[in-house]
Amino acid sequence: MSNLNEKVNSVFSGKVVRKDLVRKVKVGANVPVYVLEYLLGKYCATDDNNAINAGLKIVNNTLAENYVRPDESMKAQAKVKTKGKHTFIDKVSVRLVASEDKYWATLVNFGYKNVHVSENHIHKYEKLLQGGIWAQVEMEYLYEEEGSGKKSPFRIRELKPIQIAAFDINEYVEGRKRLSTDEWIDFLLQTIGLEPSQFTKRKKLLIFCRFIPLVENNFNFIELGPRGTGKSYAFQDVSPYVILLTGPTTVANLFYNISKSQIGLVGIWDAVAFDEVADLSKMPKEVITSMKTYCESGTFARGKEALSGKASVVMFGNTNQPVEILVHSSHLFAPLPDIIRDDIAFLDRIHFYLPGWEIDKMRNEFLTDNYGFVVDYFAEAMKELRKRNYTEGIDRFFNLGSHLNTRDSKAVRKAISGLLKLIHPDGEFTKDEAREYLQVALEGRRRVKEQLKKLAPYEYSKTSFSIIDKDSLQETFVGVPEEGGKGLISSDPLAPGTVYTIAVGEQSKISIYRIEVNILQGTGKLKISGSLEKPMKDSFQRAFDYLKSVKDQVGVGSDFNTHDFSVEAVDLLGTGVSAPSGMALFVALLSALKKQSALPAVVVLGDMTVQGNLKPLPSLSEPLQVALDNGAKKAIIPIENKRHFFEVAAEIVESVDPIFYKNPITAAMKGLGIV
Repeated sequence: MSNLNEKVNSVFSGKVVRKDLVRKVKVGANVPVYVLEYLLGKYCATDDNNAINAGLKIVNNTLAENYVRPDESMKAQAKVKTKGKHTFIDKVSVRLVASEDKYWATLVNFGYKNVHVSENHIHKYEKLLQGGIWAQVEMEYLYEEEGSGKKSPFRIRELKPIQIAAFDINEYVEGRKRLSTDEWIDFLLQTIGLEPSQFTKRKKLLIFCRFIPLVENNFNFIELGPRGTGKSYAFQDVSPYVILLTGPTTVANLFYNISKSQIGLVGIWDAVAFDEVADLSKMPKEVITSMKTYCESGTFARGKEALSGKASVVMFGNTNQPVEILVHSSHLFAPLPDIIRDDIAFLDRIHFYLPGWEIDKMRNEFLTDNYGFVVDYFAEAMKELRKRNYTEGIDRFFNLGSHLNTRDSKAVRKAISGLLKLIHPDGEFTKDEAREYLQVALEGRRRVKEQLKKLAPYEYSKTSFSIIDKDSLQETFVGVPEEGGKGLISSDPLAPGTVYTIAVGEQSKISIYRIEVNILQGTGKLKISGSLEKPMKDSFQRAFDYLKSVKDQVGVGSDFNTHDFSVEAVDLLGTGVSAPSGMALFVALLSALKKQSALPAVVVLGDMTVQGNLKPLPSLSEPLQVALDNGAKKAIIPIENKRHFFEVAAEIVESVDPIFYKNPITAAMKGLGIV
């Protein structure tokens, strides 16, 4: 047994189960996983193989002899009548009929709605009134001809829950404290049946994001991706408190039935999931209208009634094209049905868009043989954690950037709260951990905003999401991997000292370089890292020498003299093309000294002499085309190249804004957004 398996068996004794055993029993049993795992946790929670085999026999016998199958309801009723009493496994719920001053039990597979039940059972197991529980029921048959009121021969004599009947959140939290964060993450992954060694840290966190709707009230979540990645698993086999809709529904069913004065699904379940979002196209338009209001405020109106619910709304869907094609030819909401695909108001209410294309299709090696929680216990933990609020959990470490509006902040805070509840239910976490989860939360919301920007660019132009470290005041921008051309030129402001340029070499060969400048305490010296070819290296030296001559003029004299400058040029295309690029270094040096980021998605073109005279490019068409293809939105261009701009293709002119300069200082001020 591994160290982690030993540890969780010790810390959570009786509440863990070996996940390969679940798969063995599941093959021949048509019961919910949480029922199977309860039985396995009761009879097989050990590392002794002999005891496990004996426990498996008990579980299989219990299911074979006592489980009532839905198509055998009449047979089960007849057996109770013939024998006088019989014990079986079924889901039991209880309702109060006030007009009769009586409680009646309903047994789902037994197929009978009016079963006598003792109030002692109801007081002992309150969940009977809250959606019901799976239980081992001893039913007796006692027909009474006399008596008033509704007659029923079936009575529950004994009832033993085979779900968790009581849950202690403090015990759960204390157990978490005895595991490290990495151990806990792996343990939770094993709980849902997955082998941690097969997944990167990023993929683990993305998988956990699927469970945020189960721990966070009113969380609006969407996942689009390939088939077979386990999108709906959480809503089928992990929790009895969520419902997975596999077809169209109505406003009455989803929200409120006026004729019956009955609350709908959003008032009953913790989360309502649409297994195939395309089904929304088959529903009345009023469903979407009501969902739009509900997803914003958690409220809805039906007739004269103004009601509320806490259920999260989850949508799953399939992508039939590679994500690269969707990004470049359309947007990532394109797979949605027409009824919501272009409904900006509805889409803006989505808190988190999970990139399902990053999750691998399920394979046998992804399934674990290690120990995890009995899922019913984990489901109870998630339900209890819904009562807690960790939306302000990041505030002691970080602020959110200026591009996040009120709706964005709400979405990100709910996502980070969900991740903290799952991974740190005790509320204790480090700054680095908070940063990691916050980046995932920001990415999930930004993915929504990037698609909205494509649909309504003027209304949703601010998508450069960032976090600001409260101690250092350093701002870090968080992107989405699939956006921005080939992803080489970021649409977010980069760290001070970083600038993009396009190098045009011999025979018009081109590459994109990211120039990075770091400053250290020193005496005003330049150090060029790596093995740059002579043309670029010499141009860097000229730019540095020119800055040295005008340092006081641009207001950096003191800082220049007391620092050394380390420069690296990163060839993003890997072509090895080297060309003079002094202007980009000049801008990067001033960016580092002034601690001012360059404009987002900008490239700096051109070179200079040691005296600051401009050296224009031989042509603009080729470098600007490469810049556009890789995400550039602006280009800093020598004024001498203005005549070449008329030769540039119309597509480039429309997409890349030219910013002309007549000297290096002007180039730097414009590139840094100072003028």
